[in-house]
Amino acid sequence: MIEGTTLVLLIVTLFAGFYSAWSIGANDVANVVGTAVGSRALTLFQAVIIAAIFEFAGAFFLGGNVSETVEGGIVNPDIFSDDVLDYVYGMLSALLAAGVWLQIASYFGWPVSTTHAIVGAVVGFGLVEGGVEAIYWGRIGSIALSWILSPLLGGAIAYMIFSFMRRKIFFKIQPVEAAKRVTPYLVFFVFTVLSLIIFFGGLSGLLVDFTIFETIGTALLIGLISAIISFFLVRRIATTSDPKFSQNLQVAVELRKVQKHLGRLEASAMGELQDKAHTLLDEVSKLSADVEGEEVRMAHSEYQPVEKIFVYLQIITACFMALAHGSNDVANAIGPMAAIVNVLRGVPIIDAGTVPVWLLLLGGAGIVIGLATWGWRVIETVGKKITQLTPSRGFAASFGAATTVILATKLGLPVSTTHVIVGAILGVGLARGIGAINLITIRDIFISWVVTLPAGAVLAVLFFYALRTIFS
Repeated sequence: MIEGTTLVLLIVTLFAGFYSAWSIGANDVANVVGTAVGSRALTLFQAVIIAAIFEFAGAFFLGGNVSETVEGGIVNPDIFSDDVLDYVYGMLSALLAAGVWLQIASYFGWPVSTTHAIVGAVVGFGLVEGGVEAIYWGRIGSIALSWILSPLLGGAIAYMIFSFMRRKIFFKIQPVEAAKRVTPYLVFFVFTVLSLIIFFGGLSGLLVDFTIFETIGTALLIGLISAIISFFLVRRIATTSDPKFSQNLQVAVELRKVQKHLGRLEASAMGELQDKAHTLLDEVSKLSADVEGEEVRMAHSEYQPVEKIFVYLQIITACFMALAHGSNDVANAIGPMAAIVNVLRGVPIIDAGTVPVWLLLLGGAGIVIGLATWGWRVIETVGKKITQLTPSRGFAASFGAATTVILATKLGLPVSTTHVIVGAILGVGLARGIGAINLITIRDIFISWVVTLPAGAVLAVLFFYALRTIFS
């Protein structure tokens, strides 16, 4: 290979890798901090600072454990055996195509899967170079399956978590006391699950001597220590419950029971008795509406100490998820870039996945800058346009997504982090009824998911031919 051409390709590769990392920061990181911003647990500036620190730490310190390039399992590597330059053009086109599509999606505020974008791009140049037979279609089928599995699993688990919190905390007569009892258990599960995400993700390469039982045991120990600390911390929260609020809450519960029984009576009675039952039901319904209206007005001050607890839990969840996200998703930009750099240095394609430290630094910086400059667009969609979030709802969505990711990882289910978090937010909204969901936003998001694979493929084909023409 001509030395001048190699240098130009290297410069273009570094630009493409940084651009792809920038696009990942602008779009994908919203999955980590979007709920925290939408619930006002963090301001946008605070979220950017926290995500920048933990995303960069995950990418730089833990991202190097990812040695496989992204084309593994998607395209047959034998198609590049005759001309390594086509491999370089192909991976370059994949980086550029993924970056462009993610930037387009970010502009419109669509949270799309970074992995799906770059997989679609790899499929695009793979079809051009090797034909239909060169693509491992089973992997593509699993990605299509993730469009269904990811939001369903994330939504179901977040729905159950939020429903549990409502029953055990928010529907209790003394919600602050209930929160004090429940919080240590929530903290235990939060730290256990988040530790497992880190262990099975970025730290997996550093824990090769750990058995599965030792890894789970370590996570459980971290969860237990955290729960004990939280037990003593939440006891210091002052309980300033308004007796009138507790009374109204109890009255509202009893009135709902009366409505239920009167409804049955009206359905089974006949004649004059049915008319009287109907009249009573109307009166009780009006009284219940009045009581619940006053209850809602008082609830804000009553639930403030409870929501404050979930502010801290949501921030902790965001930090862990950012660390895990940086350690795993940096490979979407750095994996292909590292492979191209190594091939240009004469390393065989089969061994081209090793990631140099300086590339991790470049990728981490790109993610942080992308988040800081354009991340607000997708954060606004995830945090505010799907459903109204409070710290407790945001925590349920974030923790539901984290739980889904770790379960899917160990069960071998194909899920997308982006799709999981959107599904989790949707599940929290559905717990309050279909009216709490912005269906137009959900429609637009789903369409963007379906378009991501073919959009990445088409853009990659265009870039592939352009690069081949320019450097041939």
